[in-house]
Amino acid sequence: MTRILLLLLILVEVTAASAQTGSEILLFDLKIKKNKVSISNPKNISNHPGYDNQPGFNREEPIIYFSSFNEDGRSDIRAYNYEKNELTSLTQTQEREYSPTHTPDKGFISCIIQRDNGAQDLGKYPLDGGDPVVIIDNLIVGYHAWADNSHLALFVLGDPNTLHYMRLPTKEDTILAQNVGRSLHRIPGGGISFVHKISATDWQVKKLDSKTMTITTLAPTLPGREDLAWSPNGFIFSSDGSKIFILNPAEKVWREIQITSGQELLKGVTRLAVSAKGDKLAVVVAE
Repeated sequence: MTRILLLLLILVEVTAASAQTGSEILLFDLKIKKNKVSISNPKNISNHPGYDNQPGFNREEPIIYFSSFNEDGRSDIRAYNYEKNELTSLTQTQEREYSPTHTPDKGFISCIIQRDNGAQDLGKYPLDGGDPVVIIDNLIVGYHAWADNSHLALFVLGDPNTLHYMRLPTKEDTILAQNVGRSLHRIPGGGISFVHKISATDWQVKKLDSKTMTITTLAPTLPGREDLAWSPNGFIFSSDGSKIFILNPAEKVWREIQITSGQELLKGVTRLAVSAKGDKLAVVVAE
């Protein structure tokens, strides 16, 4: 029975991936001065029919990575240099790559590699090109976040979806929570944040201390919203679909930010990402 259920989950995930709705990625200028936050000057950096999603910034360079469907309906990883206004393809494979993440060692992009047989491995591609290195191939990994060079938090598909902590040197895998959301992030200063869906109406942002392996609650999410992003100064960004909000975990109150220009473009907002310098905000909107 368990094997049948697992196969059904794989089938659902593959079907959902092939039916992704069209989306675009807007890149805003971001200004943060104490508790005053504003965005302006949006630019559509994907500008491409179909699915463009899951943005993630380079840790040092003015580059943003994202997943983008090609003409065959398969997702590749693209890279956009927003200082040079250059868009390139990091991968052009027969697989499907999702959730590009610049690794802590800065030499790779780790991502989910979805295969035609339904497997969803975690792998990494060298930034200067080459074949991927498979990191995890014994779990159906949906999303991931690096705690450091050799430890990972994983969203693993199942019934229910679970939060795992993987120690790569020993392959020790610990399940920490059930009914978690897709938004996993390394917190500036240390730790991993995740969304715990306690009930249909009670979703909480929680922090995993990867040194003590303790979990604490930070704040509720916006109602029914699980997509988050962290700024370098420790603010959490989220959206209700048309507005952008920030939360200072010390205050536990969501506040709407000022949108100087581009408010009319914010429709169907889902994922967000903040640059390492805290000067850019990437926002995924409906096409």
